[in-house]
Amino acid sequence: MSESVKLSVIYYSATGTGYEIAREIAETAEKEGAEVRLRKVAELAPAAAIASNPAWVANAEATKDIAEAVPDDILWADGVVFGSPTRYGNVAAQLKQFIDTLGPQWAQGLLADKVYSGFTSSATQHGGQESTLLALSNTFYHFGGIIVPPGYTDGSKFADGNPYGTSHVDAQGSLPVDETTRAAARVQAKRVVRVARALKTDGSL
Repeated sequence: MSESVKLSVIYYSATGTGYEIAREIAETAEKEGAEVRLRKVAELAPAAAIASNPAWVANAEATKDIAEAVPDDILWADGVVFGSPTRYGNVAAQLKQFIDTLGPQWAQGLLADKVYSGFTSSATQHGGQESTLLALSNTFYHFGGIIVPPGYTDGSKFADGNPYGTSHVDAQGSLPVDETTRAAARVQAKRVVRVARALKTDGSL
């Protein structure tokens, strides 16, 4: 019997693109036999900013029942997939704020030897997607994590073309998450679960 894998999918999403990718990853991981926690990070934007964007309001309402991430969601997990929209080619403040609360766990070495991976979205083509995913990887290095990108490990990856992690261009909400992005998310989820399971089964870390 294969080892049970625990996976946390922790994301920030303003208008829903990140949520759709996170959900695709979480559902695929569950189909692969993983126990999954889908968690959003706390919103930092003022209510007036949210109210000014109907898509932001709609996503806040649609995801109101999703629990907010806490450090235990990482400690519990064998693997963690972080998701963030790109903000000037970097991680969104909301996700960075959560990561910055993990100092005590990092100092104790409790974030090390886990599988980590990331996904992102942007309003424009390219738009800083690769640099956002690389910025996430900088955090994983400091954790002592094992970074598992999707790479070009599946033929479908040549359709979306991003070996660093799943990404999507939403063009200010006018381009919903499509099958190309969902396929990329499934490849990534399966690879993360497979590697996390192999490491857990080996038991030498």
